[in-house]
Amino acid sequence: MRAYYDQGKERDRLLGPKGALELERTQEILRRRLPPAPAVVADIGGGPGRYAAWLADAGYTVQHRDLVELHVDQLREAGHASISTAVGDARDLDLPDASVDAVLLLGPLYHLAQRDERVRALREAARVVRPGGPVFAAAISRWAPRLDGVLQERLYEDHPEFLDLVPAVEATGDLPPVTTAGFVGYTHRPTELVEEVREAGLQLDDLVGVEGLPLASSDVQQRMADPTAWEVLLDAARALERVPELMGLSPHLVATATRPAWREARSTG
Repeated sequence: MRAYYDQGKERDRLLGPKGALELERTQEILRRRLPPAPAVVADIGGGPGRYAAWLADAGYTVQHRDLVELHVDQLREAGHASISTAVGDARDLDLPDASVDAVLLLGPLYHLAQRDERVRALREAARVVRPGGPVFAAAISRWAPRLDGVLQERLYEDHPEFLDLVPAVEATGDLPPVTTAGFVGYTHRPTELVEEVREAGLQLDDLVGVEGLPLASSDVQQRMADPTAWEVLLDAARALERVPELMGLSPHLVATATRPAWREARSTG
């Protein structure tokens, strides 16, 4: 995981066509439940700070933590006065109990292969958020490697071995790197994400697919150039986001949950 992110690719990922769709839809989902600025938001596993900067520009105070030192350095270089950033582990945060108004976990669950570690990260989010505050947890869909990677992006053309990996990924959730220092992660079934959120002592409020039906990068780029086509794409993602039979088609999922009363949240720890 560190080898992949130390290449610095994450800084501009959300500026590409597929990243732009993920970014806009995720921001839309966050706005539905974020408290108004100037609330304090913890962006945990926030990478080089694309969401942290967006929040800061909107008037929020942001506590940003990421396991990769390069990401922290990149965000510090941007010089946002209302963002405090440091190297940190989602499973063991340095933030006080009930110290923030909302928590973003838009990356950590991708890279925690063991269920107990994912639940631990969610419990830490529940610990640091104030009672009633939202926690947003993103996951990669179990079927993203096949639908997005194989069918849409045709990764097998450069990496034929990827076709042999897909059945095992769908059986176990574990996504190994296809190349040296390639992406490595964990993929969720929607019901699995729901169970982990609840096991962490959080109350699930919503679960949505982010992008809808996956499209190739070239297709998304063409639609971005046409305002009508772009809005049609966004509207389709909204229409499909909660359909149980279709939710897993989306490359990313986002669960929105609430920390209940302190005593209830602690009872699960």
